[in-house]
Amino acid sequence: MQNKPNIPMGANELRRLAEERLKKQCPGERAQRIETDTQRAIHELHVHQIELELQNDELRNSRNEMEVLLEKYTDLYDFAPTGYFALNQRGCILSVNLTGAALLGVDRSQLINQCLPRFITQKDRPAFLSFLEEVFARPERLSCEATLLKADGTAFWAAFHGTSALSINDPQKWCRLAVSDITAIKQVEETQHHLNTMALANQELQREIIQRRAAEEELRQSEQQTRLLLEKSHRMQEQLRLLSRRVLTVQEEERKRISRELHDEITQTLVGINVHLETLSREADIHPKELQKKIVRTQKLVEKSVNIAHRFAQELRPTVLDDLGLIPALHAFMKNFMKETGIRVTLKAFSGVEKLSSDRRTALYRVAQEALTNVARHAHASRAEVIIKKLPNAVHMQVKDNGQSFDAERMLHPHENSRLGLLGMRERMEMVDGTFTIESSPGNGTTIHAQIPLKNGTKKKSRL
Repeated sequence: MQNKPNIPMGANELRRLAEERLKKQCPGERAQRIETDTQRAIHELHVHQIELELQNDELRNSRNEMEVLLEKYTDLYDFAPTGYFALNQRGCILSVNLTGAALLGVDRSQLINQCLPRFITQKDRPAFLSFLEEVFARPERLSCEATLLKADGTAFWAAFHGTSALSINDPQKWCRLAVSDITAIKQVEETQHHLNTMALANQELQREIIQRRAAEEELRQSEQQTRLLLEKSHRMQEQLRLLSRRVLTVQEEERKRISRELHDEITQTLVGINVHLETLSREADIHPKELQKKIVRTQKLVEKSVNIAHRFAQELRPTVLDDLGLIPALHAFMKNFMKETGIRVTLKAFSGVEKLSSDRRTALYRVAQEALTNVARHAHASRAEVIIKKLPNAVHMQVKDNGQSFDAERMLHPHENSRLGLLGMRERMEMVDGTFTIESSPGNGTTIHAQIPLKNGTKKKSRL
């Protein structure tokens, strides 16, 4: 147990203790009143001697206690886990504990009066000198970090905590500096920083992997789309090849029909007219009454020839489409269509359709014409309707019949039995940036949809 330090005694207390000790030294004597000065002086000397002895005992005990405390303080100072340095304003070491000397790898006796900044690495020395200046200039506790070099050249990270101080006997300024090795902490921080960097790099790598996977998926989809487009291109090329072949065949058949019609009807009619005219020239003066009848027959032949030529012109290109517009042209075609086929056809249209360009009105007319022709040839229908209506950004035409259905998808794919009319209608719509679709199911007949955008835009794909 630690002894409490002795408290210096006062003069009265010291006198009382001296009197008590003197009585104990003479236990058999009775206390008598000292009357003479000699006896009193002797008594005072004895008392003073005892007082000196008591003071010596007190000083001895105090010295012993101070030595114990000094030894404890020295142990605590020298073997503390932190290095302690006392530096003057130039940074020279005034004192250092054993831990501080061990940090630098130098014997403590050899460190005295050496400058601590010389143990700081070159790159950290300016910052450390600035730190020392602030320690001497400011009263509060300051801190900094720097790299120290041991005597063998080994470097380690150190933390410095300094406060300025002033001795009573020495007016020169000095400072206390606590130094601790924080290399392990720095290594942990560096490791953590490295881990954070690796984590960020890993995240970046993950993002790059995701981006690459997305790019690969886009590339795969692009390749798939390209393959589909290539397949579609091949189908369209085959379709165009068959379409061209069928067009040439149809053109040749149409030329044969027109040639036959011209030869069988118009040529024979014109020959008949020529014969009648020769007869009229010979019989003009012989039979006046018969002349009038032959003139009438000749006029009928001429009228028949005109009608045939007009019919050919209508089939090739109806003049009413250019002169009056789409709706009158469709009315004229439907009138002749109903007369020739007996199929009842109705038309519903809005007047704004006439504002379309000539090529778009022609495309709608040809689609309607071909659709009704297919109804007459294949559908066995009794009625049909043509509806032209305005959508927000397009004009939509619908041709619907109540006849037999067919496999529209198969008919629109390129093969030898493809219907040239269906392919031609789709081609006409695509030429004007339009769309062409067919709906056909048993019991519901067939509906053809043709749609043309009001403004030029991206060409839409046909739904096969």
